[in-house]
Amino acid sequence: MRKLLLVYLLTGIFSCAFAGDWQVDSKAKNSIVFNSSTTLLDFEGKTENIDGYIYWEGEKVFGEKNELYFEVQLNTFDTGNGKRDRDMRNDVLHTKSYPVVSFKGNFIKVENSGSHYKVIVKGQMDLHGKKQEMEIPGTIEMMESKMNLKSSFSIFLKDYNIEAPSLAAFIKVAEEIKLDLDFNLKKLENE
Repeated sequence: MRKLLLVYLLTGIFSCAFAGDWQVDSKAKNSIVFNSSTTLLDFEGKTENIDGYIYWEGEKVFGEKNELYFEVQLNTFDTGNGKRDRDMRNDVLHTKSYPVVSFKGNFIKVENSGSHYKVIVKGQMDLHGKKQEMEIPGTIEMMESKMNLKSSFSIFLKDYNIEAPSLAAFIKVAEEIKLDLDFNLKKLENE
């Protein structure tokens, strides 16, 4: 029994020594910006309230059993126009029923060039009660105990059963929403 306990203990210590466990740094400058347009104007919404993590096991960065997860409270997006924000939350995103957008996936491609990595993460975006498979490209810069992730990609409202709103009878918001992510993670220390 002692040998079995020792094996479990050593295995746990060994795997933790070579694991990567990173958490979004809520004190750092983080942002997710969405860009949308109509025939008359372009507008954006922004939030700094991001939560999530990146995890992997093994010596190789983003190696075995890797996972990326991030989420945002949709009520935290600000377009700079209070009425538009209320309409977006209540009539378009229905944030009382669907308060969070999240993405969970795995690194399927990693290209290393020094402290920078070009990555592709395959996973599911969960928005408005609908999950969609997608691949998201990004770049990651690693520093000693910090990591910065940047990504730009688009989603389409119809993929999430969201009806594109109209600003007037003839001015419809575009189906394509462009997203720019820029957030920082900090390495969690082994306890």
